[in-house]
Amino acid sequence: MSADTIIHRLQENGRIRPNAPAYFEKLGTAWVPTPWHEYVGQVRQAARALITLGVEPGGTVSILGFNRPEWSIMLLAAMAAGGAGSGIYTTNSPQEVQYIVEHAESSVVLLENEHQWTKIEQVRDQLPKLRHVVMMRGTKIDDPLVLSWEAFLARGDETEESVLDQRIEAIKPEQLASLIYTSGTTGPPKGVMLSHDNLAFTAKTALDMYGMTANDRLLSYLPLSHIAEQMFTVHGGATAGYSAYYAESLEKLPDNLREVQPSIIFGVPRIWERFYTAVTDNLGQTTGAKAKIADWAMGVGRRVSALKNKGEEPSGMLAIQYSLADRLVYSKVKPLLGLSNIRMAASGAAPVNPEILEFFSGLDIIIYEVYGQSEGCGPTTWNRPGATDFNTTGQAFPDTQVKLGSDGEILVKGRNVFKGYYKDLAATGETLIDGWLYSGDLGKFDEDGFLTIVGRKKEIIITSGGKNIAPKNIEAALKSLDIVAEAVVIGERRKFLSALITLEPETVQQFAEANNLEGQELHKDPLVIAEVQRGIDEVVNPQFARVENIRKFTILPRNFTVEDGELTPTLKIKRRIVNEHFTEEIEGMYAGLD
Repeated sequence: MSADTIIHRLQENGRIRPNAPAYFEKLGTAWVPTPWHEYVGQVRQAARALITLGVEPGGTVSILGFNRPEWSIMLLAAMAAGGAGSGIYTTNSPQEVQYIVEHAESSVVLLENEHQWTKIEQVRDQLPKLRHVVMMRGTKIDDPLVLSWEAFLARGDETEESVLDQRIEAIKPEQLASLIYTSGTTGPPKGVMLSHDNLAFTAKTALDMYGMTANDRLLSYLPLSHIAEQMFTVHGGATAGYSAYYAESLEKLPDNLREVQPSIIFGVPRIWERFYTAVTDNLGQTTGAKAKIADWAMGVGRRVSALKNKGEEPSGMLAIQYSLADRLVYSKVKPLLGLSNIRMAASGAAPVNPEILEFFSGLDIIIYEVYGQSEGCGPTTWNRPGATDFNTTGQAFPDTQVKLGSDGEILVKGRNVFKGYYKDLAATGETLIDGWLYSGDLGKFDEDGFLTIVGRKKEIIITSGGKNIAPKNIEAALKSLDIVAEAVVIGERRKFLSALITLEPETVQQFAEANNLEGQELHKDPLVIAEVQRGIDEVVNPQFARVENIRKFTILPRNFTVEDGELTPTLKIKRRIVNEHFTEEIEGMYAGLD
């Protein structure tokens, strides 16, 4: 019997649904499909080209660019040739790109455009193993190191189909298939080694959990170097046979969503927050009877979603109200967001405010929060149809063991758990013990097995009074204030907790207009400061023990950014960098006190 890998599933799609669309890309004003048989042909041609260029079994190919068909084709081609793909975030600096390409020992790198080529060009003398740079379509670079996409594919003709077939048939389930470099909140990124079995098991289990089929469609827009987007776009597509639409850019995401109306969407919390802001702004302008109808419909939606989350369906009068609410409200609002066909909406990579999940449930959109990490191939726990609690990250991923260590650390064992860190036995030994993945996260289970994340072991704040405090939940409470965009709790070896806060641009602008404030330096305005203080006093601090209360705060003049190194590409806070960048502000909150 043939092995069951992503590559074998890909080829099977080419056989059983040759003319169905595998992916779409926007050319001009039209979304143009590429059928499965052609997609399989592109992957095979690229794999033969990699073999021609000297990529051996176990070799790696690095990929740097925004989501494009070439990204997925190259990843799958590397896997088919017996090697592995290694994604790099588009926001990475030349030095970070150099580190990953060299650490992965990639002899071939795929680049999106001239901007990414300049990064390689700056560090090429530090990449002794790099032999070939391949450009995605539309970019020509005049350099002996560089091949155009077309010239690269042409090199595939120099390797026989039978040679590739032998490589594919030699693939072992435990073999390295994909290297995911962690975006690194601390220190240099580590290469997470995911096997063919990791990917195949996780993709099929996730799809079965939601009943996804070849009739679904997905909009690919989050970085493919992140395991979640890679799982949905590449491995999920090959497993279920559904179509992936490649977004034009993040700026055009709202337009692309409305055009595609996907049935599957994965978003990080920041994406859902933007949706939330857009909808609440529109609803805020609704008055009279329309406003009352919207409020009524959202109340119905919440009641129906609460039933569905327990595996029940509305009946009687509620079912009639639900049908009417759909006709009057949901069917009008959802298409404007691009979510009219949504069957599976997920949120992950960082905690999402439960209030946002509740809000969308009122619009008949259930967002399933997932918790996990690259080392677990994505999911550890997941809310799912019929078993969802918006205040938790869900129950254990099917056929996966999840438990808590003696100190509350979340431990995971299963076929989704990685092989270890590439060329880092010490870090592997600290993280993988007796087959258990030690996540570094702290959690607690309720009686129904739903997991809540309490904090991060290494992010525990120990005050000067010796109190151990997890900042995660306090920061989430601060971010629940409409006016707050980001919050970082400070307090290590300090007498009390303080917070660095950034403002939500849309909300603070509305506040400024309502209070006739000047648009300059709103972070210093007494009324804005008073509004944040009111939220802390009335909403945040009452939720926590006195030692966990925020006693002081500073509003920063700007938001944290990926470009300044304060956020990872998946928008997680890099605490060390934030502390370094805002040392003066932090010390100012403790001046004369410590």
